[in-house]
Amino acid sequence: MAKILGKRQSLIWYWLKCGRVSAAAAIPIEQATGGQVTRHELRPDIYPEEEGEKKTDASI
Repeated sequence: MAKILGKRQSLIWYWLKCGRVSAAAAIPIEQATGGQVTRHELRPDIYPEEEGEKKTDASI
């Protein structure tokens, strides 16, 4: 992930440890994972869940 985003591995580790991804990285991570990790999952405070994006138990 660090290589894909052009970030240091230590920064990725920091995000994992603190539980918060930078706002600037949320969309690139969503794109890099093909939408399997959404910007809403990473930063719900900035990117509210849109009606068409809600996941159900059946889609997980």
